[in-house]
Amino acid sequence: MEAIWVSAGIVALAEIGDKTQLLAIVLAARFRKPAPIILGILAATLLNHAAAATLGYFIARWLSGPTFQIVVGLAFIAMAAWALIPDKEDERGASASGASVFLTTLTAFFLVEIGDKTQIATSLLAARFHDIALVTIGTTAGMMLANVPAVLLGESVTRIAPLAAVRASAAFLLAATGAWILATALL
Repeated sequence: MEAIWVSAGIVALAEIGDKTQLLAIVLAARFRKPAPIILGILAATLLNHAAAATLGYFIARWLSGPTFQIVVGLAFIAMAAWALIPDKEDERGASASGASVFLTTLTAFFLVEIGDKTQIATSLLAARFHDIALVTIGTTAGMMLANVPAVLLGESVTRIAPLAAVRASAAFLLAATGAWILATALL
């Protein structure tokens, strides 16, 4: 259960203000059909994060020992620094033509999430917890916690909490996780 809760918390915080959350707001404003947008986000996140968790899991199985733990710990600290950098709105999904709202959302979210900090965090979490399914469930839950309100509330969601404070909280959690992993590797 720890893998689910930690994964959900880290990804939910890291997702706030992220380009995929901004994409959710753009899609909600454009299509005004929350159900297919939410289902598209869910499907894209499950596919993307399952692949990322699988990669992290197998890398952790092939590489082990204190050196790998140090690399994972440092990667979490790097993710903390990255979380402090605001994303710019990505409009690839906003100009979708006649495709269905679900397919537009699925495609846009899947592509925009590739190489995103939440996808990288998913790989790192799977390497840390050695569990593809629980990490995928947790990171997907975190994505949904951050994006469903964005879809339902549209642009007003960005006024609920200062994004700088949320980014700082996410950076703190990522850095603390990295420091904890480093401490356990070095002790």
